[in-house]
Amino acid sequence: MSKLAAFPELLSITTDVLIVGGGMAGAWAATSAAQAGAKVVLADKGYCGTSGVTAAAGPGHWWVPPDPAAARDAAVANRIAAGLGLGEADWMYRILDQTWRTLPTLARYYKFGTDDEGRVNYRAVRGPEYMRALRQQVLSYGVTILDQSPVLELLARCDGSIGGARGQRRQDGSRAYRVEAGAVVLAAGGTSFLSHLLGSRTNTGDGYLMAAEAGAEMSGMEFTAAYTIAPAHSTMTRSMAYAFATYYDADGGELDLPFGPDQTVRLARALQRGPVYCTLQRLPDDVKARLHTISPNVPLVFDRWGIDPYRDRFEVTLHNDGTIRGIGGVRVHDVNGATSVPGLFVAGDNASREKVAGAISGGGNVNSAWALSSGVFAGTAAARVARSMKSRSAELTPLGRAGLRPHGRPQDIDVAATRDRVRAEMHPFDKNLFRTGAGLAASSQTLEDLWSEVANHGQAGSIALRETAALLATARWSVATAAARDESRGLHRREDYPARDPRLAARLLSGGLDQVWVALDRPSASAQPGQLETTS
Repeated sequence: MSKLAAFPELLSITTDVLIVGGGMAGAWAATSAAQAGAKVVLADKGYCGTSGVTAAAGPGHWWVPPDPAAARDAAVANRIAAGLGLGEADWMYRILDQTWRTLPTLARYYKFGTDDEGRVNYRAVRGPEYMRALRQQVLSYGVTILDQSPVLELLARCDGSIGGARGQRRQDGSRAYRVEAGAVVLAAGGTSFLSHLLGSRTNTGDGYLMAAEAGAEMSGMEFTAAYTIAPAHSTMTRSMAYAFATYYDADGGELDLPFGPDQTVRLARALQRGPVYCTLQRLPDDVKARLHTISPNVPLVFDRWGIDPYRDRFEVTLHNDGTIRGIGGVRVHDVNGATSVPGLFVAGDNASREKVAGAISGGGNVNSAWALSSGVFAGTAAARVARSMKSRSAELTPLGRAGLRPHGRPQDIDVAATRDRVRAEMHPFDKNLFRTGAGLAASSQTLEDLWSEVANHGQAGSIALRETAALLATARWSVATAAARDESRGLHRREDYPARDPRLAARLLSGGLDQVWVALDRPSASAQPGQLETTS
């Protein structure tokens, strides 16, 4: 009898490749897997084509022509230098090449614009239309889409390889479903720890938790202190226009906050002193004229408020972007998205971007190119693995733990209060942006107590509780790796260790559920995750 017997399955599906997540990376993964001849199912927590951060954005892609070759060489060299020792040129070249070759193929479903010289502009796309086109493309290849069908846990074969997943169909009376697959691609997005990053409300780190339960490691989880400017009391985190902003304190005095890599830190310190206001009066006229087309959501906020941002001053804030504009995610063993777990692949924000972005944010362009190309690579590789399987065992073991199968006696958990406490540790500047050893230790204790409560007593059946467990797990890995990196590098800043340590120009792995561990990612084949080694 299947070990899933405790969860009667009302909908059972068999496929070659299961894609978990229907954002940019998931849609490209589904397309590439189907192109490779696989039967594909895509399960999305929301509606594939509107859910996720891309659908609310106007993303640009890292777009560098192959000719002349010197242009790509320069782009990669610049990124390597900016990455502060964590980027790898080979990965960057592959991402650039795949993006260049793949993005134009969407022209059948998406009308690309033109630049000022009348040439087709493939680099920049309009998020809502882009995601609608990706959904059409996915469907054209015969992919089965399960909308409003959050995946709750992965299923493993007796040899430990991943053979599918289990979830619930929201629009079908929370009907349980089970997908048996030859391989699984996690493309469920990252998390901003429930900040107000536009489009991130459903991104709770689910893919990280499921990967860890399967035995995969995280990498770069200390690089989660990415913050984005937004008008106060809004979720409008599209930041391009703020490159031309002028800032003021509450008394009207102009603040010295020049645009550049240190602007976010300086703005955060100004916000700690009091309210900060700005105007966009220096925005070039040609950008003003096209802003409603380039990023229609940006002026919409001001239109609703009756504010002229080019003349009036308005209050601003910073929202934490976590791993969405940060770096960390599941450790990728090869550019094809393979993890340390057979049959499990990752793409997009579910995967660590360190080798492409380095220790700094990939912003919009690198992140978009990574989402597209990693989706293509992972989908193709997953299809290849599925085709190579001679047979599939019907004996599948569910791997979900916290929020599904409590260690102890089930009790009611105040999900809203638990989420608020996670946000209280992961959003404030003094805890997450300006880190100290003492502050990280205090956050760790709070998060460990919360995790113990959820893991020991959280009752099965609540999607919200499972999401809360994922938020907690992600926060614990972030805090643990930040405590282990005794230096400041890129997105990771330690007030008690303000300088970079050359010995730490390396990636930090993390993992563990009831006990978190952190270790240096050693390149030699004999090195195993373990000794740096810190546990909590």
